[in-house]
Amino acid sequence: MIELRTPRLICTPLREQDWPFFLALQQDPQVMRYVADERPVAALRDAFESRLPEWSPGCAHWLCLVVRDHATGTPLGLNGYIHREDDCAEVGFLFAPHAQGKGYGLESLRAVCEFAFTQGKIRRLTATVTAGNEASRRLLEKVGFRIEGELQESYYLADAWCNDWLFGLLKREYIGD
Repeated sequence: MIELRTPRLICTPLREQDWPFFLALQQDPQVMRYVADERPVAALRDAFESRLPEWSPGCAHWLCLVVRDHATGTPLGLNGYIHREDDCAEVGFLFAPHAQGKGYGLESLRAVCEFAFTQGKIRRLTATVTAGNEASRRLLEKVGFRIEGELQESYYLADAWCNDWLFGLLKREYIGD
């Protein structure tokens, strides 16, 4: 089983008992503001179940890690990636409102990048962020991602067409901690 550890966090694959936390994140308007419109519980359950199968490098489904406080075991957020090509993957992350702004995203994303580049056989990581999501942009840039472009009217969210920022990070450019 994959287990990523940092000084404050432990990141482990999503399990059935994480459903209430996953659902709460997906239904929180603050968390989902730049991610997705409200969806039926059945659709959220499908998304959850698609992330449950055992994961190994090259799998077609998300490596979905629950980020927990190392000392208390309290779930703080989700982090992970999905292969888009053999050696290219897209990262994604969501954090509960009480966990935002405390460096957990940075700490866990660095751990995910380190894992992807060293054990996951990834050469390039990407991220797609809805334009205007400055918190996610700052997080990605702190880890070393660079903005590579902006797709105009790429994503329909909150009854409007939104632009998407595209980010990339190459293994050879990654600095880590």
